[in-house]
Amino acid sequence: MSLHQLSLAQLTQGLASKQFSSQELTEHYLARIQRHDDKINSFITVTPELALAQAKAADEQIASGQASALTGIPIAHKDIFCTDGVKTSCGSKMLDNFIAPYESTVTQQCQQAGLVALGKVNMDEFAMGSSNESSFYGPAKNPWNLEHVPGGSSGGSAAAIAAGLAPLATGTDTGGSIRQPAAFCGISGIKPTYGRCSRFGMIAFASSLDQAGPMARSAEDLALLLNAMSGFDEKDSTSLNEPAPDFTAQLNQSLKGLRIGLPKPFFDERLNPTMGDVIAKAKDELEKLGATCVEVDLPHVRLSVQCYYIIAPAEASSNLSRFDGVRYGYRCDNPYDLQDLYFRSRSEGFGDEVKRRILIGTYALSAGFFDAYYVQAQKVRQLIRQDYLAAFEQCDIILGPTTPEPAYKLGEKSGDPVSMYLGDIYTLSANLAGLPAASIPCGFTEGLPVGLQLIAPYKQEAKLLNVAHQYQSVTDWHQQVAPGFEE
Repeated sequence: MSLHQLSLAQLTQGLASKQFSSQELTEHYLARIQRHDDKINSFITVTPELALAQAKAADEQIASGQASALTGIPIAHKDIFCTDGVKTSCGSKMLDNFIAPYESTVTQQCQQAGLVALGKVNMDEFAMGSSNESSFYGPAKNPWNLEHVPGGSSGGSAAAIAAGLAPLATGTDTGGSIRQPAAFCGISGIKPTYGRCSRFGMIAFASSLDQAGPMARSAEDLALLLNAMSGFDEKDSTSLNEPAPDFTAQLNQSLKGLRIGLPKPFFDERLNPTMGDVIAKAKDELEKLGATCVEVDLPHVRLSVQCYYIIAPAEASSNLSRFDGVRYGYRCDNPYDLQDLYFRSRSEGFGDEVKRRILIGTYALSAGFFDAYYVQAQKVRQLIRQDYLAAFEQCDIILGPTTPEPAYKLGEKSGDPVSMYLGDIYTLSANLAGLPAASIPCGFTEGLPVGLQLIAPYKQEAKLLNVAHQYQSVTDWHQQVAPGFEE
């Protein structure tokens, strides 16, 4: 079996037993990137010299007996995380020339855990999009069908893992940007509780919604990487001020007696019927493991899209005001005054989707519409949070589809942003409520992967990962390999 087909547990065991070195493993993945990435465009920047230097240091740590659980394992970072001395573009022309002068907390924690950085992966521009088509560097492609999108905004992370170009990747999730590409590409991904992972050095889209999280093949892999990524950070005022638990500690608990909530709004006419059948089979597997299912209602979840697409653009319009051509990033040629500098730098540096959201957000925050739109959206957000609190009095975990349909074709929705926004209908509410949520593969329809979404109460990532791991212990959907990328 090739190195890229081994599970994370097998890779760590192989490194510990000297079956192969971190340098050999890193060279293997770098060679795969060189051989396959021109087909899927998952990487924006590859860092072979940095990776091999880190791999050499990891081998020395392993030899001295000072290795941690992830020492020597390669990882790809979403290009939204600042990495000292490496281009951090956020998928935008605006930051195409930006070399970060400092390290984000998440990537620094990965370094401290001994992970080896292969490079920076593709993403929707400033994390705005659901298909990876808004990237300045062109869309990443879905390894299961190269004519289809990998999802977004963490599409490069998902595509790289699905194609076996990296065993692990970081992602960010503002409204489903870890879970939706994980579902489209047949991998596992988790959005932790808001504040669980530091946002310091993670270029902001919507500050009250953004959350970093791990992406990998299995729930067990997610737990190991989340251990490395989590913890209080005094540099982030939204960071949870408490020690992070060991997310692997509960992975082998029985599901006997677990109450699974099935929300009515997640199984309505918007769900592709064949995907509904796949989700139903996944539910049956969990019931065989001892869980029981109860119907719950989340009445205000139906308003998630409207609520999110007021709050997120409003925060984006504020966060992106810093990109003005003055201090860093893209600057237009020969501006004739300050206003021209601002206008042309932003007009030329931002893509259409980013401009669209800045305009929506600025409108929602304007004096005449702030109360009518932004304040109302925040009230709806509280109602959504209360719906989840009420639902979790009846169940331990909520189950549903991650997306209403499988991955669509490249270009199919790029001219219809509203249709693309509606694709986030099942993922947005977890961000609005600040809850942990994961997507794991549970089958196929039309030859494309289907994602099962699990949502847990506040700070209950360990419970969420246990359910996912128990499901994956009796199924092999997470072990499937995209055709053409086996070798």
